[in-house]
Amino acid sequence: MEEKVVLVNTKDEPQGVMGKMQAHEQGVLHRAFSIFIFNSKNELLLQQRALSKYHTPGLWTNTCCSHPRENESLEAATSRRLQEEMGMQCDIHEAFSFIYKAEVGQGLIEHEFDHVFIGHSDDIPVINREEVASWEYATMDDLRIDISKNPEKYTVWFRIAFDEVDAYLKKFNMN
Repeated sequence: MEEKVVLVNTKDEPQGVMGKMQAHEQGVLHRAFSIFIFNSKNELLLQQRALSKYHTPGLWTNTCCSHPRENESLEAATSRRLQEEMGMQCDIHEAFSFIYKAEVGQGLIEHEFDHVFIGHSDDIPVINREEVASWEYATMDDLRIDISKNPEKYTVWFRIAFDEVDAYLKKFNMN
């Protein structure tokens, strides 16, 4: 059975559901989330997307990202996907949200109302190889430099969210 995404308006109010692939083919606004996990050294846990992913395979991105299912809370969805992709559990909190629309290759468009969650953990990931090719920790300063020099190595949503996450961390002296 094809996975579905929750369609939303610009106020994040549900407008129905649609098959995930169809939503990405048509560029329809849908609910998503991105998780940023930092270790005790304030390094961000990155994942490299599996080479078999239907879009942006092999690109580096934030710790975990996905879509909540119909009638699934963001809290339940983030916990589920963090466990499914990275084999981790930790406390996270929603920091902010944003809307973006971008082509991601293969004729697909991400148009998401993205809820950004931040958490802390020193656990070692146990990655799901169907979702994740590799992982590493990096400082925000090193990432800022590498994203500037090599933007093609990173997913578009990660590049968009990166500056907002950095500003959020600085605002609350978390970095």
